[in-house]
Amino acid sequence: MDFSFSEEQTMLGDSVARFIDDNYDFETRQSIAASDANFSPEMWQSFAELGWTAVMFEEDDGGFGGGPVDLMLIMQQFGRGLVVEPFLACIVLAGGILRRAASPAQKEQWLPGLIEGTTQAALAFAEPQSRFNLADIATTAVADGDGYVINGNKTFVLNGGNADLLIIPARVAGAQTDPNGITLFAIASSSDGLHVSRYATVDGAQAAEISLKDVRVDADSVLGEPLQGLPVLRSVIDEATLGICAEAVGIIRTMHDKTVEYSRNRVQFGVPIGSFQALQHRMVETLIACEQCYSLLLRTVMLCAAGDEHSPAAISALKYQVGTAGELVAKEAVQIHGGMGVSWELDIAHYFKRMTAIDLTFGNADHHLDRYVALRN
Repeated sequence: MDFSFSEEQTMLGDSVARFIDDNYDFETRQSIAASDANFSPEMWQSFAELGWTAVMFEEDDGGFGGGPVDLMLIMQQFGRGLVVEPFLACIVLAGGILRRAASPAQKEQWLPGLIEGTTQAALAFAEPQSRFNLADIATTAVADGDGYVINGNKTFVLNGGNADLLIIPARVAGAQTDPNGITLFAIASSSDGLHVSRYATVDGAQAAEISLKDVRVDADSVLGEPLQGLPVLRSVIDEATLGICAEAVGIIRTMHDKTVEYSRNRVQFGVPIGSFQALQHRMVETLIACEQCYSLLLRTVMLCAAGDEHSPAAISALKYQVGTAGELVAKEAVQIHGGMGVSWELDIAHYFKRMTAIDLTFGNADHHLDRYVALRN
């Protein structure tokens, strides 16, 4: 089995890695996360100029036609650098809906801004009652003349406070958890009746609560086939789950490497603590966890790239693996660093926070274990 990357993929991975090394150190990241927008517009423009915001879009739409391998290469390095810019929210989530469902006219309206870095977007799929069930949508869209009137509430909308464009799944027909009857809408954040309440998240990013009260949209706002939005939404969330799993693999390996390096330099009782056999055993366990996660990531990416019917189950298996292994590695990193492992000034604490947030995003480890079993039976 060939695990080698193409020349273009190698160049992409190398360019992201060099950028993180040269322009995105921990202090820079912390100052960006503490800013009002919780990301750097200048840094985001650099991402666009380097072509990263175009990678996932088709060539006919102005992109580079990238796929799961390209997403993995980008997100692994973003994990290593604890990048807070909204690549996941803007390009993978919102952009993923537009890639799959938007009409040519809608793509012409929205995609150039996303690719050029001048437009921010967000996908508002989660609701207060929905937990991890994508079909549990209480937000309603009622036909009104040649358009719709939308009412409801969306929660934990990544990049929602910065978004110019919001993609809203709303129920047009059926019961609250019916898989049918969901329609996707593209709505300007400045629409009357739409209220956004933004906040910083524990991992240094930004999210928002969004309420819609009698928001009127026209029929041109509908993305894809009416009433058939859930399969598109599931496909996008699966791709985004793969993306944050790749990010998690970058985080897990970085935590392990930083802990090993610290153990070589931290002296106790006159010797480096890395010479203690008990700590060596623990760091071997975290190395094994790193390798298991990376191996499963490669397998999952290859299945997704091939369009294999078992790729959704593989994504859930990967999400379970990075959730459980990430917890192990993060806890060991904090323990071996001692009290400073949870201090604001040390990057290990922030890797821990991001790893915790990833475990809860798009379904935690327990949810994906159940989903894996259901998909394989």
